[in-house]
Amino acid sequence: MNSNTSYEALSVDTLPQRLRDVPALVQHVGPDAAVWHVQEVGDGNLNLVFIVSGSVGKVIVKQALPYVRLVGDSWPLPLYRAFYEYHALTRQAARDPGAVPEIYHFDEAQALIVMEFLAPHVILRRKLIAGEKVAGLADFLGRFCARTAFRGSELSMPSPDKKADVALFAGNVEIPAITEALVFTDPYFDAEMNSHTDGLGPVIAQLRGDAALKIKVQQMLQHFVSNTETMVHGDLHSGSIMSTDSDSRVIDPEFVQYGPMGFDIGMLCANFLMAYFSQPAHRGADLSEYQEWILQVIADTARSFEAEFRHLWATERTGILYPASLFEDQGHDSAAACDAVLAGIWHDAWAVCGIEMHRRCLSLAHNADFEEVADVALRARLEARNLSMGAELIHTADTIADAQAVCALARNFNRKDVL
Repeated sequence: MNSNTSYEALSVDTLPQRLRDVPALVQHVGPDAAVWHVQEVGDGNLNLVFIVSGSVGKVIVKQALPYVRLVGDSWPLPLYRAFYEYHALTRQAARDPGAVPEIYHFDEAQALIVMEFLAPHVILRRKLIAGEKVAGLADFLGRFCARTAFRGSELSMPSPDKKADVALFAGNVEIPAITEALVFTDPYFDAEMNSHTDGLGPVIAQLRGDAALKIKVQQMLQHFVSNTETMVHGDLHSGSIMSTDSDSRVIDPEFVQYGPMGFDIGMLCANFLMAYFSQPAHRGADLSEYQEWILQVIADTARSFEAEFRHLWATERTGILYPASLFEDQGHDSAAACDAVLAGIWHDAWAVCGIEMHRRCLSLAHNADFEEVADVALRARLEARNLSMGAELIHTADTIADAQAVCALARNFNRKDVL
């Protein structure tokens, strides 16, 4: 493909002809484009995603569309998000090697990325709905969140490099604007694109009538838009993780920006909690055991995050923040400083967690854990528990002791009939 040509969306029929001369596809798929098999598999809200198979192997071709796919061309969206996704993936690969798919080719003009085909990985959300377990999942996710948070911050990065990155990613305006609206604002008023399950009216009225809660949410939004602690994935949930029974990778960081270090792990925990609350609609006799496994993943992810963060604090704290010259070099233990940083991270994480639990039920782009529950009355009851716990997390984010306390809170709400 001549990257100097004007942008044109790919299709199953046109992809082989247009990409036949791209070296990455020749190398990883095969030299004869006439025998390539192309399958469009994009099930997300924004992009085209193709599996391209040939005599040598398979790759993923992901291309941005100039609009929000979920809505249509009435909601334009800039193609430059592929540029930022590419740069996010390269940084994540450097900060946590092996955690993301390998990139083979990037074409900025065509807004497309050719990357490693993950097999037999499937979207983690599908495994959670199906009641499948993933060995090592919590350790992997905790390490990924800690490594990307720490190594993307001025705890580790040279300040000029980090500031240059902040400037680079600051150009990703429209995508973070979706987060600012859909996550932090729209759930709390009657926004045009909102939707919710029938029967949730009383719970929604209670949330929107809680001025103190809305102040806390807006304080978190203010923190999100003004804090450039680290490069965040920006949309880390069970739909942006692919897993086998024992291996996982993180995908789709196109919502990347610089933001609070607690943002990614907070959003991640929210999606595990929603998986937890949705389980009565998906499970039978093994319901309690599987729900407890999900809560253990949350607790172990937090444990893994803390352990890795403390390790990096001790071994890679080479940035301008909390330098050894102020602590170890003067005979002071910096553990208390690390404790204080982690306390701030967890406050942000639990607040974001509660907010994400609201947005996935009340705003645009719901998640399949609840959305695929055909029994509307049952879905409403399960979502009501989720919404109520989300409010509790937002209100108490500064006093929550740890992830075990969050898990205990989830068990309590799981026993409640909110509706």
